[in-house]
Amino acid sequence: MSDPTPELPETDKPKAPGSPEEITRKLEDFIKNTLGGQVLFTRVESPGGRPMPEGDEKPAAAARPDPGRVFEFNYRPADIKAHLDRFVIRQDEAKKVLATAVCDHYHHARMLRDDRESNSGGTKLEFSKQNVIIIGPTGVGKTYLVKHIADLIGVPFVKADATKFSETGYVGADVDDLVRDLVAKANGDIELAEHGIIYLDEIDKLSSGPERLGRDVSGRGVQTTLLKLMEETEVALYAPNDIRSQMQMMFDTRKGRTGREVVNTRNILFIVSGAFGGLEKIIEKRTNRKSIGFVSAEAKNTAPEHLFREARTKDFIDYGFEAEFIGRLPVRVVCDPLSADDMFQIMKNSEGSLIRQYEREFAAYGVKAVFKDDALREIAGRAEEEKTGARGLVTAWEQVLRDFKFEMPSLGLPELQIDGALVREPEQTLARCRAEAASQFRVLGAAHAGEVRAFAERFQREHGFTLDFDDEAIAAVAARAQREGMHVEAMCMKLFKDYPFGLKLVTRSTGDTRFAITPEAVASPDRYVSELVVNACRSRPSPPASNIIDLTPDSPAHES
Repeated sequence: MSDPTPELPETDKPKAPGSPEEITRKLEDFIKNTLGGQVLFTRVESPGGRPMPEGDEKPAAAARPDPGRVFEFNYRPADIKAHLDRFVIRQDEAKKVLATAVCDHYHHARMLRDDRESNSGGTKLEFSKQNVIIIGPTGVGKTYLVKHIADLIGVPFVKADATKFSETGYVGADVDDLVRDLVAKANGDIELAEHGIIYLDEIDKLSSGPERLGRDVSGRGVQTTLLKLMEETEVALYAPNDIRSQMQMMFDTRKGRTGREVVNTRNILFIVSGAFGGLEKIIEKRTNRKSIGFVSAEAKNTAPEHLFREARTKDFIDYGFEAEFIGRLPVRVVCDPLSADDMFQIMKNSEGSLIRQYEREFAAYGVKAVFKDDALREIAGRAEEEKTGARGLVTAWEQVLRDFKFEMPSLGLPELQIDGALVREPEQTLARCRAEAASQFRVLGAAHAGEVRAFAERFQREHGFTLDFDDEAIAAVAARAQREGMHVEAMCMKLFKDYPFGLKLVTRSTGDTRFAITPEAVASPDRYVSELVVNACRSRPSPPASNIIDLTPDSPAHES
């Protein structure tokens, strides 16, 4: 005979007193209550994402899988670009350069491993890291490109804004935390984390040019700190100045988890990006593009994206970057701004299109949203005016669809045609949807009126109460039954199953046995009957004055 007591999930089992999990919980509560803020201790797991079993005294290194598995990189640049083409519209040159740099980086990592394992004793291989700098305005797909590359090749990916970091010793995040975050994303698999991708956005905010005086602590200092990470160094798995990391190390040591405690950055690919506003002026000055009067045909092509392709190391130094820092970013990628046609193509053809998201949101309420090309063109034009790239699409669509997303789930219409007329005149279109819903509402109610009234007759025979459904209430019952996939009679039984008891209380107080059922009663039947009971109790007449006994001290009743 099996044990009737169900086994608790691992997360619900009580923790043994004194266990690392129980101590961690108490420490988190203590630090949160004394220092404030949310405090969480991370748990470094064994390779493969499984926590080390309790009482296992084997070093973590003994259980590490074959390190060769993380080097199984056999993509070609064309393979990566073909994958990016599914999600990112345009930016062909950027996709080619990125795909080539990524392939070079991971093939070099594999060759270095093979060379170390061969132990040939000959000349050691040397490779320069293919770290990347991406230049382009906001919303053109810089982050999207890097994220989908990481997803394709199966390595952990960490993204952060460069402005949140500071030089070690100052207030702010430590850049070494980026490497530790890779380990967390790899579920504690250090070998896999050592081949991850670290992406730093807004790197241009770290420049310390003449117009950015006073940024040395969070700008120039961070550049210097990043130098060793981008080349090759070893980062402690447990941060020496972080109490949480030190306590985690104590717990791991106690349980015998004494494997590697450093992460090597040799094969971690660093990609940085920024808008670099003002860099084009430095390039213009160097190339003598500015002129007064007649301008040659060659000089006319001075749009920022064209000038960025002519950027030299000296331009970045003049912009405020350290020569050593910019020298560790040899691969330069320029992303072009998006036109209205580009944004139309993003909505129409990208697998990650925002349109798919809106279709799913409406479908959750049983509404099929159909987007027409003229609506997409109209929104693309508005998004271009926002000057925020593809992010402008969200702004433009939210302004148009906000009221539809609020009302359509309640109107009960099966389909919404989103065309150019809706985009240009959303209020008029919504008014037509309301009118159409009301018309369908009445037709639906008329079709099921007999079933509702049959339920009311049976309710009167069984309980002695008359339920008067008006036309709108009948339609509301039929619409709700349709939404929830039930027969009308079953829906009536569900809605009014508790009414006999509540109506008896009302009848005792008022004597009424006839009750009007409104659409509000269909929407919230429990609240409706509760209000009937409360109102009946409030309207109960007071007892006659002749039945009140005067118990004041001077009254005859009191003397007797």
